[in-house]
Amino acid sequence: MRVYRLSKKKYSGTLSGAGAASAGGRWNSKGTGMVYTSSSRALSLLEAFVHLPSGTLPRDYVMMTIDIPDTLHQKTIDIDTLPADWRSDAGIIKTQKIGDDHIATNAACILRVPSAIIPGDHNYLIHPDHPDISKIRIVSVDNFPFDERLFR
Repeated sequence: MRVYRLSKKKYSGTLSGAGAASAGGRWNSKGTGMVYTSSSRALSLLEAFVHLPSGTLPRDYVMMTIDIPDTLHQKTIDIDTLPADWRSDAGIIKTQKIGDDHIATNAACILRVPSAIIPGDHNYLIHPDHPDISKIRIVSVDNFPFDERLFR
């Protein structure tokens, strides 16, 4: 399976989860490492875009293409099991607990979660300290030129 990650160039080439650990995210609290990837380049762009400052055209981003072997065990979070407010800022504590528990149990290297931005699409969260992380490969890291129209 191919997944995608849009990140600053200085963080490319690694699947450490350090960025998510330093800031926290929808599926992890601060201090818990996790690598956020998406099912498509477009979703990866949108997932990163909502966190960028408006009006500033970033010039130092890359799109990472990552290969996850189909044989790697993954856990799926079904949208029907999530609280009604899971997509909101108020619901983030609940989704962070789900992600933190996933990391703590170490049961699977991949956590498949619904996208809060695009209903029906999914993100694939990589456990950076799982023993199977060594089976995941970064296939390519390509400069990512943002379309200026996104920042008007």
